[in-house]
Amino acid sequence: MLSAGQLLQEFRIGGTVEGREGEAMKIESIAQRQVLGRKVQGIAAALLPYEADGRIAVEAFQNHLRATHRAGLMNAVNMDTGYVNYLSDSEKQDVLGWTREALGKDVQFVGGAYIEGQTGDIVELYRKQMDAIVALGGIPILFQTSRFHGKSSAEKASTYASTCRGYPHVLAFELGQMFAPNGEIFDEETFRRLMDIPAIKGMKHSSLDRLIELERLAVRDAHRPDFRIYTGNDLGINMIEYGSDYLLGLATFAPEKFAERDRLWETGDPGYYALSDALQYLGNVAFRAPVPAYKHSAAAFLHLAGRIPSDRTHPKNPGRPAWEAEILRDCARRLGIA
Repeated sequence: MLSAGQLLQEFRIGGTVEGREGEAMKIESIAQRQVLGRKVQGIAAALLPYEADGRIAVEAFQNHLRATHRAGLMNAVNMDTGYVNYLSDSEKQDVLGWTREALGKDVQFVGGAYIEGQTGDIVELYRKQMDAIVALGGIPILFQTSRFHGKSSAEKASTYASTCRGYPHVLAFELGQMFAPNGEIFDEETFRRLMDIPAIKGMKHSSLDRLIELERLAVRDAHRPDFRIYTGNDLGINMIEYGSDYLLGLATFAPEKFAERDRLWETGDPGYYALSDALQYLGNVAFRAPVPAYKHSAAAFLHLAGRIPSDRTHPKNPGRPAWEAEILRDCARRLGIA
């Protein structure tokens, strides 16, 4: 029998979180953090789809990027949802080119800068990829590298500062190791130091832990209120109620539904709750252990919805069981997606 920890995918149960004055938050103080009527910035981490024969489905990818943009969300490409950890440099460049071609000249998008496994100077490796992203009008987001593990807060911040110098808009990323072994959830000192870097305008937070994210929001509000926290918590998508924006792989499953949910929250429409619940149901199914297999769930869902030509994933990505489409069919039904 699985332990409670295994059943909950080793996510923290219980615990405390401190508010901006250092006192432990309680449910009452957390509830008071809700920001009613807030306009949310939503970013969908785009799935890279495949044809049945294993080729990248470029046309379907571009069509989905356009649909996501029409819905009102920004696209993020070369993210973990787009198999950035498996793509070659030339393939990542192809994805950037396809994205710019699909979206047109002036539409913003986010592009992942991923250097894990590469040798050489960390700053130079990051800046090479950032230059490629910026050259096509994208906003770079810096994936962590395991080469930061064990470094001090000052060392990490110094490297980030050197990496970001001269760029107008960069996003940072903290990623729990349930997603990827190169990830790391920063300590508070590192988080504060990264907020002090002017070029870094926001950070994606993917601990899948509400309390840690609430702590990030409290520190942000006290230290740099214009700094955006993008929740990466696909198991807690209502973090938007408390001040987070989002950059979610789950949003690529149903971008129109996420955009509708955001509008309902902004306008105070109680229809928000039913739609948010249905999206969370999808997230709970798709992001079960092993978490990286959610990309197969995404492919199965989008294939079920008729948006991509197959449910194939990158060959190195973990897969879901053969019955995955059947449980996702119920998720689609609850969302009103044929």
